[in-house]
Amino acid sequence: MSKGNSFIKGAAILGAAGVLVKILGALYRIPLGNIIKPEGMGYYQTAYPFYVLLLTISTSGVPVAIAKLVSEKSAIGDYRNAYKVFRVALTGLFIAGVLTSLFVLINARGIVESLGNPNAYYALIALVPALFFVPIMAAFRGFFQGRQNMVPTALSQISEQLFRVVLGLLITYLLLGKGIPFAAGGASSGGSLGALAGTITMYIIFITNKKTINEEIRTSISREEYGVSEIIKDLLVIAVPITIGAAIAPIMDAIDASMVIKRLQTIGYSEGVANELYGQLKGYAQTLINLPQVFSISIAMSLVPAIANAKARKQKKEVEGIIGSGIRITLLIGLPCALGLFVLARPIIGLLYFKNTPETIASIGEILSYLSFGVIFLTLVQTLTSMLQGLGRPLIPVVNLFIGAVFKFILTYTLTVIPSINVKGAAIGTVAAYATASILNLISLAYLTKMQFNYFNVFVKPLISSLGMAVLARFSYIILYGIVGSKLSTIVSIMIGVVAYVILLIITGTITSEDMLLLPKGQNIARKLDKYNLMK
Repeated sequence: MSKGNSFIKGAAILGAAGVLVKILGALYRIPLGNIIKPEGMGYYQTAYPFYVLLLTISTSGVPVAIAKLVSEKSAIGDYRNAYKVFRVALTGLFIAGVLTSLFVLINARGIVESLGNPNAYYALIALVPALFFVPIMAAFRGFFQGRQNMVPTALSQISEQLFRVVLGLLITYLLLGKGIPFAAGGASSGGSLGALAGTITMYIIFITNKKTINEEIRTSISREEYGVSEIIKDLLVIAVPITIGAAIAPIMDAIDASMVIKRLQTIGYSEGVANELYGQLKGYAQTLINLPQVFSISIAMSLVPAIANAKARKQKKEVEGIIGSGIRITLLIGLPCALGLFVLARPIIGLLYFKNTPETIASIGEILSYLSFGVIFLTLVQTLTSMLQGLGRPLIPVVNLFIGAVFKFILTYTLTVIPSINVKGAAIGTVAAYATASILNLISLAYLTKMQFNYFNVFVKPLISSLGMAVLARFSYIILYGIVGSKLSTIVSIMIGVVAYVILLIITGTITSEDMLLLPKGQNIARKLDKYNLMK
């Protein structure tokens, strides 16, 4: 595989790990809910969002900044300063971990009381160690990603989630006899133990690679010493806009929560019904558009160092090739997921949430059909944002996402008070926000790089394959519904859609021999397809 497209292999590694992590996380919630019941889940959910917010502030931008700076220095053979970037960042994140964990440790009681849920104290206090370990783990991940080695990050993600699930459930069960608040604390302790396991995994990998790293430093091309103050400044210049950008989505969700429910009540919905509709949007429909993000986030993480590396070597064609491939691969994921959810929205909801009433299933399915198009733009936003970060323009996607958030606020505020639209207005607002940000990012990218996109290969071919898949899946469901019933026809239709999509990708020449190398035995598959002139 060429160096320019090596990021795709890294994305595949992180994507596979991400899928496993997502599956483990989903499986974790089922037994956890059965052990601590709704009361305990309430304590757990009170603590967890606050924890995520602090982690976003302390870790969201710095690993990307480390990866970018390490990649740039490594590209010109300056391994000594690349390693110095890591050491300075690790020190900074260590301090951030100490400060955030001490802050929560000292103020935990006051925090949960201010949130109106004092029994969530144990759930919050159990997350204090995670606030210390996660920033340290993030520094190691950024270092290896800057070296374009995604395996350490994938392994640490898997070990982190495994320990979180297994030990979290075990401790929750053992503490159940002491009361639900203690058991909820046990559930939270899984996050801390998982963070410890992930950090240890990263450190072991680091020690294993230390000889190679030292050899690189020894043979490093002599460059001007990269000052600590300059490193800190460069890290912050990259990290601060990314952190601000990462905070926009949680802030939008918080505003959404209060605004949507209140707006629904203004048109006659009771508080209970308004909450239920909002739950259908966030708890059911929006959950289903998150899985494709596993792959788009993985692509995004690989793009920053890959583009930074090529840019540092002044390889304009390589940068353009990475950008074109990144957008195309993202659409190959986002388009079929979006159209598949659209044409099978209600059947999929009926398959997954069959214990709900037919009326509720129909309502959620309708919301999902609107929200499904958000998958396209949400995955694109993540990819395009990373491309702009790799080009050294991290503020542009932050501004564009903020403009999208303004559109979302206006549309959500306006549409949710129309009785025939109601909560679907919030779904439309979400799609519009990410569509706006995607288009603005694409325009910015084209302006900065002056590159000419091959629109037919990058955009049209994936769309044709996805449309064909969606039509076949929908007709399969309609035909099979009267024969085998809704659930089985949904499963079979999805399988038919997947097979049809792969065939259409090959027929249209959308997928290439290089793409096939990402698959198990991909080289053999590509060779056989080439034999029959099926691979372009």
